[in-house]
Amino acid sequence: MPVVYIEDIGKYADREVTLQGWLYNKRSSKGIHFLQIRDGTGIIQVVVALSDVGEAVFKIGEMLTQESSFKITGKVIADPRSPGGYELHAKTIEPVQLIEVVEEDPEKQGYPITPKEHGTAFLMENRHLWLRSKKQWAILRVRHSVIKGIRDFFDDRGFILIDTPILTPAACEGTTTLFETDYFGEKAYLAQSGQLYAEAGAMAFGKVYCFGPTFRAEKSKTRRHLTEFWMVEPEVAFCTIKEDMELAEDFVASVLRYVLDVRKAEMEILERDTTLLESATKPPYYRLHYDDALAMVQKAADKIEGESLQWGDDFGSPHETYLAEQFDKPVFVHHFPTQAKSFYMQPDKDDPRYSLSLDLLAPEGYGEIIGGSERIHDYDLLLQRIKEHNLPVEAFKWYLDLRKYGSVPHAGFGLGVERFVSWICGIRHIRQTIPFPRTLERIYP
Repeated sequence: MPVVYIEDIGKYADREVTLQGWLYNKRSSKGIHFLQIRDGTGIIQVVVALSDVGEAVFKIGEMLTQESSFKITGKVIADPRSPGGYELHAKTIEPVQLIEVVEEDPEKQGYPITPKEHGTAFLMENRHLWLRSKKQWAILRVRHSVIKGIRDFFDDRGFILIDTPILTPAACEGTTTLFETDYFGEKAYLAQSGQLYAEAGAMAFGKVYCFGPTFRAEKSKTRRHLTEFWMVEPEVAFCTIKEDMELAEDFVASVLRYVLDVRKAEMEILERDTTLLESATKPPYYRLHYDDALAMVQKAADKIEGESLQWGDDFGSPHETYLAEQFDKPVFVHHFPTQAKSFYMQPDKDDPRYSLSLDLLAPEGYGEIIGGSERIHDYDLLLQRIKEHNLPVEAFKWYLDLRKYGSVPHAGFGLGVERFVSWICGIRHIRQTIPFPRTLERIYP
């Protein structure tokens, strides 16, 4: 008797198989149980008919409670009315663990996450169990495919993966969002980005990417922020801002095409309208100079929450949301004022007030999903910017060395996986896009 996964059930039509899984839901009528069983690859309906299985097996079906684990053997029947087009007609049931339900005993009141509505705080407290629900299952399968699509994109184009350190001696994205720790008597910090180390890789291999967890101690409670998140950061030698934007849009479009192709079922579970996602699979994307974007935001100031902006200010989430909503595809905002961006961003040689920087904003209110720039490749200018930002020169000696020995213009960008997944899935809060989110107020479970 083959033991099979639900995702492969169509290969076994009219054959007897064994499934192993958990009870997702159940309804019963006289002489029949309809069990929804999940096994991690999908959900299928199992029909347990008294006339087919007898009293003993039927009684086991009656005893099964939500999330009880069991093995079940039966015949695979094609049925277009069933989700997935198949159902299983049971013959035997073998319990692995029955979850006991005793209403008067707080320790035995059954599986905590019932089909009724629950508050977000309760669900986050039980995140280890919430992962089993259909919607969370779909979101994290999309995340899996996003990550595969990311790796395939860069691997297929000859990029070399560079694993960058989690513990660093200095800041990359500003000193106010650092997690500090003791490193054998010295101060060290959890990495905000792998970019600086990826630049060293680009000088060795030409085009590289790093991919891993990053940390920002931002005291923010917005739906777009996590204190621990995953970021992919390509870095390319001899790359201009124009080429950087072309790489970014090709990258986003490629990953979107892959995910929409392999995760159709998950999109249906999420009830995601993919119209604008489909549009974003077809570059080019829009380009908007900072000055033009600022003019749009200032003109619509009465429609945008938050502070009004002046030249030199960076855009906040409400401003990004407004700008992105004006377009039916992602839009690049480029040439931000140098004073608004990080110390390593190359100034425009024609007007140093502007940096050769870019943000890619996703439509539908999801805002920035990519930030990037050309990097300063001149030693003296980089040293000057490090000092202007009050950063420790000694900690950046190795980074300055890259400008002493064969320096070239180069560029790259970073994409946060969780924001990207949030947009693809149509999820308004980023906390559902990572298995165990870390936020300002949550480090459990």
